[in-house]
Amino acid sequence: MARLETSPDSPVPVRVVALRVGEWISRLGEIWVDGQIAQLTRRPGMPTQFLTLRDPDANISMSVTCPRGVLPDTVAEGTRVVLRARPDFYLERGTLSLRALEVRQVGLGELLARLAALRTLLTAEGLFAREHKRPLPFLPHTIGLITGRASAAERDVIDNARRRLPAARFRIENVAMQGTNAVTEVIDALDRLEKDPQVQVIVIARGGGSVEDLLPFSNESLVRAVADVFTPVVSAIGHETDVPLLDLVADVAASTPTDAGKRIVPDLADELREVAQLRTRARARIHARLDREAELMAGLPERLRRTVRGRVAREAEDVDAARARTRRRIETLLEAGRAELGQVRARVRALSPQATLDRGYAVVVRRADGVVVRAPDEATGTLHVRVAGGQFDATRSTP
Repeated sequence: MARLETSPDSPVPVRVVALRVGEWISRLGEIWVDGQIAQLTRRPGMPTQFLTLRDPDANISMSVTCPRGVLPDTVAEGTRVVLRARPDFYLERGTLSLRALEVRQVGLGELLARLAALRTLLTAEGLFAREHKRPLPFLPHTIGLITGRASAAERDVIDNARRRLPAARFRIENVAMQGTNAVTEVIDALDRLEKDPQVQVIVIARGGGSVEDLLPFSNESLVRAVADVFTPVVSAIGHETDVPLLDLVADVAASTPTDAGKRIVPDLADELREVAQLRTRARARIHARLDREAELMAGLPERLRRTVRGRVAREAEDVDAARARTRRRIETLLEAGRAELGQVRARVRALSPQATLDRGYAVVVRRADGVVVRAPDEATGTLHVRVAGGQFDATRSTP
């Protein structure tokens, strides 16, 4: 198809654009489409029936025209179908629709097979791994609750939670919990609660239903949205026997909405009883410790006296022993000092001038000038002579 050459000075009319779009769409031919019937209009006597086909995972829909003989009578709003259709572009209105040539209702077996394949895929990706599970807060500030408006599931969660903790606070998001809008509304509510910093746990609750009714909670988009949030999520869908994929990706899978109400908050009465028991045990431990200390203190003075006496006696013995050792040491040192002093005295005596005089020598000094006489010619005038027995003066006679 040749490209249209246009400009501000050479535009093309609307009909040309519409014809070109119609020609391009007609080239698509027949296609198979999977979706869910969101709206169905059956007009008695009319050869054509009209329905709105919605994408199961996104907020996208298309109009479909269907000849009466093509659409099975068992098909109703909310039914999952696969249809063979040809795209049609209506020039007059500039709208796109599908003209159904064959419609097949997706059976339960096929739906379950698709869910099994999706479960295998998500398991391989690790979305259901235990290490990704986050613990629930012990005492959440605010509980986010996604559920149907005025539903039994809402009452079960709130009543059971407040029966355990009367002060429990909720932020409730009422959305469609089945049908074509359920997935998108639950995802939008989940996003709003995730952005609220006060919400510390999110509960998605719905009562029981058929497999088809619970299909939105096995939707891939919803499962991935729950896996991406940081706030812990509690799944409370259906009864104990119902296991949607939401149960596998949630941080906690409650068997029922009633069970979810019991899991998200502690039981105030149980906590008070436990605190009372802990207080009683702590008081008993303290009293027992005080009693043991009192018994120890009762015998402490006598034990202390015995201890002090024994210590004083041992210290006295140590002092006596030290005194005796000191005395012996001093006596030994004195004896050694005496012996050494005797030896020094003997050496001094041997070296003193008196010892020389005792051997018969004399010291002669001239009295006039006190010079010691060492030669005969130095002995002049009066001389002072010192001998061993004393001293005397003498005068040298001239020869």
